Amino acid sequence: MRFIKNILGHIYFFAGMLFFVATMLVVFIPIWIISLLPEPTCSKALHIIFKGWMSVFMTLVGCPILRKGTHHFKKGENYVVVVNHNSLVDVPVSSPWIPGPNKTLAKVEMARIPIFGLIYKTGSILIDRKKKDSRAESFVKMQQVLELGLHLCLYPEGTRNKSNEPLQPFQDGAFITAIRAQKPIMPGVIFNTGKILPHNKKLWARPMPIKFHFLEPISTEGMTLDDTAKLKERVHNVMKNYYVTHNNS
Repeated sequence: MRFIKNILGHIYFFAGMLFFVATMLVVFIPIWIISLLPEPTCSKALHIIFKGWMSVFMTLVGCPILRKGTHHFKKGENYVVVVNHNSLVDVPVSSPWIPGPNKTLAKVEMARIPIFGLIYKTGSILIDRKKKDSRAESFVKMQQVLELGLHLCLYPEGTRNKSNEPLQPFQDGAFITAIRAQKPIMPGVIFNTGKILPHNKKLWARPMPIKFHFLEPISTEGMTLDDTAKLKERVHNVMKNYYVTHNNS
């Protein structure tokens, strides 16, 4: 039985990759044209394309997105959205399904992949970790994104969570950015992506629904950088408790 399950998981993985490439080729030209537009018009148009693309793709592969808490996003306000990170599947789930145009931090290496690289970088703030001043540059670019009225989507764990803990420790970047811009933090919790594409299995996946829940925003109004650690701890506790409580519901 386990052998059959493993074979089916490999078949599903490669079928999913074929669907991804096929749908990517369909949206490539529209995305390339939109990428030539100035901001924030570019990001607003891209968000419509990305959400439409991922709606089709995730449905085709049997992983529908079930959102909850979108009412927390208030019209005319933008947020620093912080999301847990269990799998590579988180990327096509988080940014397209945040209510409104947004950008996220991304590694510059991925932008060098033919065709996919153009799509990847259009919705991202690229960072080159080999550059000495990359951290400072990323803070400047993140502030610019928020000033444009766009949401900022960040994974405060930094890397995929391969531990047995619900969440890894958070890094400071998202919280420093939110405090400097005086923008609220919007916690977002994703469920099941680690089960769909487990980190301990190679070229293996399985279909199942993905839950993406947005929690009540946390204000940074009046905070200073001295409050970074306290804010980070508060958000971590809120997200961890919610994940533990709702993971199997």
